[in-house]
Amino acid sequence: MIKDEVKNLLAGKIKNWEVKNPKRVYFEIDKSDIKEISRKLYKDFNMRLSTITGIDNENSFELIYHFGLDKTGEIFNMRAFILDKNNPEIDSLTNLFKASDWVEREIHELLGINFKGHPNLKHLLLDNDWPKNSYPLRKDYKNE
Repeated sequence: MIKDEVKNLLAGKIKNWEVKNPKRVYFEIDKSDIKEISRKLYKDFNMRLSTITGIDNENSFELIYHFGLDKTGEIFNMRAFILDKNNPEIDSLTNLFKASDWVEREIHELLGINFKGHPNLKHLLLDNDWPKNSYPLRKDYKNE
């Protein structure tokens, strides 16, 4: 079973593993392991990065990387938490997945998370004159 293979390959890197239903798994990792584990999911299991979800949990940021396994229809949701809200950053996956380019730019501009190694974190959705350090999807955002 593919779930067991993934879990075994990533043993020691997974903090939490939860099978939500037969086609959806959530697991948590350290943010420092994002590139290594993403590479394994892609190279060893032929998974593709579907999208990334960014969430402000008040005390941390949560990023969920949604990997799809097309041959079975399964989705593996890899969660990483960023605890430093004053300097939120995580490695970019743009060198592994072109699909991460725009999604990382969107999360950067709406939540203020820096994706280290991203080649072009310029605005994608907001006007270029949008106030610096003003992130509309943060819980503490004030629309002035």
